[in-house]
Amino acid sequence: MKYRTINVIISVLIPLFIGGCKEDPERHLKLGKWYAQKGLVEEAILEFKEVTRLFPEKVQSLSREEYQVLSKAHYNLSLMYTKKGWWDYALQEAETCFELQPIKDHYDLVSLIKQRSKLEDSDSQ
Repeated sequence: MKYRTINVIISVLIPLFIGGCKEDPERHLKLGKWYAQKGLVEEAILEFKEVTRLFPEKVQSLSREEYQVLSKAHYNLSLMYTKKGWWDYALQEAETCFELQPIKDHYDLVSLIKQRSKLEDSDSQ
């Protein structure tokens, strides 16, 4: 009886574990946005970075929706890095965002960060 119970548990839990372990990038994106709204910048950065980690490096295989999620994660990372004053990282993320979705808002973000980065450099000299 004991072995049968263990076998039933294993046969039920293993498929749930395997199927349920797949990470959801959109869940991390939403959580990152929530942290950002609460002013928890470090936690938001971690969640947005997790979104980028979950997607393959070769983005050609992504669907349109996945492109949008990945682009939003890079966009939000860029914003979070500006809050930390990490202009080089912010620019890198903004440029990645623009490469994924070359729209005016993303172009404007790249331009603004470049301008602000120049101001920071001139202020430090």
